[in-house]
Amino acid sequence: MEQYVIKGGNRLVGEVEIGGAKNAALGILAAAIMADETVLIDNLPDVNDINVLLDAISGIGASVHRLDRHMVTINGKNVSAYNIDYDYIKKIRASYYLLGALLGKYKRAEVALPGGCNIGSRPIDQHLKGFRALGADVEIEHGKIIAEADRLVGKHIYFDVVSVGATINVMMAAVMAEGMTILENVAKEPHVVDVANFLNSMGANIRGAGTDVIKIRGVQRLHTAEYAVIPDQIEAGTFMFAAAATKGDVTVKNVIPKHLEATIAKLEEIGCKVEEYDDAVRVISDGNLSSTHVKTLPYPGFPTDMQPQIGVTLALCKGTSVVTESIFENRFKYLDELARMGANVKIEGNSATIQGVERFSGARVSALDLRAGAALCIAGLAAEGITIVDDIVYIQRGYEHFEEKLRSIGGIIEKVNSEKDIRKFTLKVS
Repeated sequence: MEQYVIKGGNRLVGEVEIGGAKNAALGILAAAIMADETVLIDNLPDVNDINVLLDAISGIGASVHRLDRHMVTINGKNVSAYNIDYDYIKKIRASYYLLGALLGKYKRAEVALPGGCNIGSRPIDQHLKGFRALGADVEIEHGKIIAEADRLVGKHIYFDVVSVGATINVMMAAVMAEGMTILENVAKEPHVVDVANFLNSMGANIRGAGTDVIKIRGVQRLHTAEYAVIPDQIEAGTFMFAAAATKGDVTVKNVIPKHLEATIAKLEEIGCKVEEYDDAVRVISDGNLSSTHVKTLPYPGFPTDMQPQIGVTLALCKGTSVVTESIFENRFKYLDELARMGANVKIEGNSATIQGVERFSGARVSALDLRAGAALCIAGLAAEGITIVDDIVYIQRGYEHFEEKLRSIGGIIEKVNSEKDIRKFTLKVS
C-alpha cells in the first residue's frame, strides 16, 4: 500500500500548473459515447478516476484511443453492451454518468449502484426522477439501476434539491429526447457548464447552463468534435490553501479565476494576499492569519470539495473558526486525523469549531477520502517533523502527480510503499 511521507516546515514558493478538471472530464467522457463519430478530448487529467472510466467505456464496445496522457479519442458507434460492470462502479461514483448517456442514446442502461468516497449519503433519487419524467422505466434490482424506454420525450422537470450529478445525468438523457426539456433548480457548477458546452460542440442544443434553468431541445444525432476540458478549480484551490498554510508564495497557473471567487474571498478574509491574472492566481501568506467562518454551499458558494483544505488552514489561524458542512454529513472525519497532529477541534452535528494552534506536529494519519487526503498532506507540509499519510490511493483518484507538483514548489514529500522506504526518507531529511 503506497503512502506519502512528508517533512514539514518548508515554505511553498514558486509556480504550479493546474490540470484539467476531473469532475468535468468524467461527465464529458461519458457524453462522448453518444456520438457515432470520433470525438477528441484534450486536457484530461491523468488520474485514476479517468483511467477507470475509460476502461469502463472501452468495456461496453466504444473505441477508445489514448493519444497521450492528456488526450483521448472516443467513438461510440460500436457500443454493444449497456451493462456497466460493478468492478468499475465501485471504484468511482461518476461511472453513473454512463446511465444518462446510454439511456439518452440507446434507450437502455444497466449500471450498478455507485461507489466512490465515503463522505456521506449521496442519493440518486433526483437522477431517477428525471429519467422517469422523460419516459423511462427505472427499476433497482439486485444492486443495479435498470433504465429503459421505447422513446424519451422532453418534459419540464424541477429538481427537489440542487444536484450536480442529477443535472449532468438528466441533461445527457434529454439531449436526444423528442421536443423540449426544461430543467429547473439545477446545479450551476463550472463542470456542469463544461459538459453542456461539450455536448453543444457535438451538435446538442442546450441553453442556460450555469443558470437556474437549463433548456434542451432534442436532436436526432451528435457528431464529431474536438474539445478541451476546463482547468480544475479544486486542484487549484488545494494549492492555494497549501500556500496559505505553509506561509508560502505560490502562483497557480492555468486557472479560470472566476471559478475561484469563493476560495479567493476566504483566503483574503483570513489575511492572505491574492493577486489575480488572466489565467493565474498568486497567493502570498506571511503566516499571520486570522479565523473566519465558512459554510459549504452549491456553486457559486464555497465548495464542499474545498472544505477539508480550508479546515486544515483554519486550524493554524489565530482565534476560533466555525466550519458548517451543508452538503455531505461525513466530511469532518479528517478532523479526527488532524487532531493527531495537534489541531484543536470540536465537531457538533454539521458544524466544526476550530481553535487555532501555533503549529502542527508530524504524525501518522490516514487519507479517508480524496479531498481529506490532500488536506492532510497540506497539514504535513505545515507541520514540524515527519508526517506519514496512509491510503493515498484516494488522493491519486483526483490529483495528477501530486507529490511532484508539491516538490516543484519546495515541498519535501515522497511516495513510498514500505516501512524501509519511510526509514530511508527519514534518515535522508533529518
